[in-house]
Amino acid sequence: MDVQACTLPEYQILAAISWAAAERHGPLPPASWWRGARPVPEADVLRMFEPAALRAVKAQLTSLAERKLLHRSAGELDLPAEVRAPVSGGLKLGRPAADLIDAYFNAAEVHQVAAGLGFAKAANRTAARNEIVATLTEPSLLGGVLALAPPDAAELLETLAFQGPYLGTHVFVATSPYGHTKYTFRDGGGGDPATDWLAARGLVLPSGQHDLAELPAEVAMAVRGDRLAPFDPLPPAPPPDSPAVTGVRAAAQAQATAFAGQLERVLGACAATPLTIRKNGGVAVRDTKRVAKSLGLDEEIVRFCVDLCFAADLLGGIADPVEKPPGRRRAPAPAPTVRVVPTAAYDEWLGRTPAGRLLPAITAWATLPGLLTWWPDGEEAPVAIAFVHDPAAPDLRLAMLEALAVIPGGHGLDERLDMAYLLEAVSWHRPFLVDGSPESLSQMASVMNEAEHLGVTAHGALTDLGRAALELLRSGAAYPQVLSEPPPALASALAELLPAPATTARFQADLTAVVSGPPEASLAELLGSAATRESEGHAVVWRFSAASVRRALDAGTGPDELLASLAAVARGELPQPLVYLVNDVGRTHGRMRVVRSGCCVRSDDEALLAELAAARSLRRLGLRRIAPTVLISAGSERETLEALRAAGYTPALEAETGATVLELDAVTRAPRRFS
Repeated sequence: MDVQACTLPEYQILAAISWAAAERHGPLPPASWWRGARPVPEADVLRMFEPAALRAVKAQLTSLAERKLLHRSAGELDLPAEVRAPVSGGLKLGRPAADLIDAYFNAAEVHQVAAGLGFAKAANRTAARNEIVATLTEPSLLGGVLALAPPDAAELLETLAFQGPYLGTHVFVATSPYGHTKYTFRDGGGGDPATDWLAARGLVLPSGQHDLAELPAEVAMAVRGDRLAPFDPLPPAPPPDSPAVTGVRAAAQAQATAFAGQLERVLGACAATPLTIRKNGGVAVRDTKRVAKSLGLDEEIVRFCVDLCFAADLLGGIADPVEKPPGRRRAPAPAPTVRVVPTAAYDEWLGRTPAGRLLPAITAWATLPGLLTWWPDGEEAPVAIAFVHDPAAPDLRLAMLEALAVIPGGHGLDERLDMAYLLEAVSWHRPFLVDGSPESLSQMASVMNEAEHLGVTAHGALTDLGRAALELLRSGAAYPQVLSEPPPALASALAELLPAPATTARFQADLTAVVSGPPEASLAELLGSAATRESEGHAVVWRFSAASVRRALDAGTGPDELLASLAAVARGELPQPLVYLVNDVGRTHGRMRVVRSGCCVRSDDEALLAELAAARSLRRLGLRRIAPTVLISAGSERETLEALRAAGYTPALEAETGATVLELDAVTRAPRRFS
């Protein structure tokens, strides 16, 4: 039972039953635990709707009963206790006129309204108030007043009667700026003749809020007549002038391809240098900035990727062991440092195609009970892995994709010009979720932005991938269970959208390698081991340098082996500049040896060692010759290696046995949260 998932017509029917129950049994008791029966005859509820709508209303009643959102038996309707409070007041009726007059008018204003209705000066405030209330609550008397309304005032009444009791106006002004106060009529009126006419006759009254008037319930009911309960069986139609768009599929393909590459790069960065979780939650901002700078991405994209990978169980947290405080005193142990690293699922994920990589990400995005890129605190910098938990988030995505799904093919939604339609359509599909507030609008904008990055939408239009995501949302699949068995329709849509990964590269004389489209995992690993990734998109570019080639040699790949691997994936011959670069670095690689003995630098090239001992840039190492082919360093082996490489040299690490040590990064994986 989830009343939050009701559409507008379902909500309108439930609200009508709630109103009928209040009329029959009195106001709903304030205690939320009260579960007593409040049945009303079904016939009384049906009489509240237009005759032309009865067939649709009866069908909705059957559906609501099947979903346990109402009890239906023996010609009577009753609402479950959990449904009553959310739908109370759903008919959008204001308070009774008597309550508004007593709360917000002094005697002078009461007499003024009575005069506006044509009454002679009453003996006192109470007498004038009773005359007003009698007129507004007696249908025949009120009908006479409404019949005299000018056309613009009658039109305004019709709008207020069905769309809600509140009206923004300057016609009333508070008599005091402090606390609970009364209201009087503004000199010269509120600037709108229609509102002034209604206010002068008590047809709109002060609501108790600044510049906000309220339509009394009796007036709304008189205007509605037999249409007491509004009923909107169909969602709003999209704007007829939606802009024409082209290249939706191509744009979606480019966006999805680029985002798959961004996910890979962000995960790779987290594998190389784990992110740190702050004590108050969320990834440290400095870590997000570091990753964004190293990858050349916006911080918002990095946060989105981290959040999405965490939701898809590709990233997880591990706590560093904490040493107990020394001594016998039982001092509390310090809180462990939590680092974010790839989970055990990451290595298998790397071997997938781009479509396979995006599948868990989009599945998690659609079903996750939270908004990823929306940040509620405008004063605090947003952080990753701190998204707001919101069980209604999947319903908001569903409502927005439903609103886009009815836009004709070849057209898109202009987010700036058509936001009114989007808000109205989302309100129809999920009336409990949005209210037109700045917060609601910013949440909707965040969902649209996320959908654009994923290729779910493009140019304001729903893509084929977006329609598959919509079907997933319609199915009601729950996070995280759906992660283990993603829907085949979504996998098929991704496979059709994203091309097969490239297995070859074009090597150029400027020491770059260009891959057209997303690279296959082994190709990306090979190029990433010996070159630096420079760009991505339709074509991904890597650049070779002496430092990048040395990185491959440090990991144990020989120059000939590296050239053979590159030639195997090359379209055509390897260019001579690249061959020369690899061979040159290979000839100098390992000419000196850093010995793990606290530490020494060894080389058969005595001139080279003399050069190192005299180099200013290496003075902090305190290099000193202890033999013709050996220097001793004051720094550790790691410090010595880094200093030599920073100075432009290419040392290799050597074990005590004389064997070359392969400098392979340790692999750390977090446990998976979901199986």
